[in-house]
Amino acid sequence: EYLKEVESRIDTFLVKHPYLKREEVPADIVTASGSGLDPDISVASAYAQVKRVAAARGMSEEQVKNIVEEVKQDPLLGLFGPSKVNVLKLNMALDEKAN
Repeated sequence: EYLKEVESRIDTFLVKHPYLKREEVPADIVTASGSGLDPDISVASAYAQVKRVAAARGMSEEQVKNIVEEVKQDPLLGLFGPSKVNVLKLNMALDEKAN
């Protein structure tokens, strides 16, 4: 049942991101954390959405990529956990640069 839900989420994501191939969809985009309220996404997930976000905000893809890099959080002490992007901070930075 869960696999069917994930497959459905992948299909929905690809409708909005037709430039991606199925195997390029990051897992954290189509699965949920335990609470479903995780404020962070993987760097791969942020990059997968750059083209759509740039078009929606009237920005260049390069501008959006640079902002992702600015807000990216590296692992604690460079060792613990993956790099991640806080979605709220990213959206705030995108808003700030757009003005």
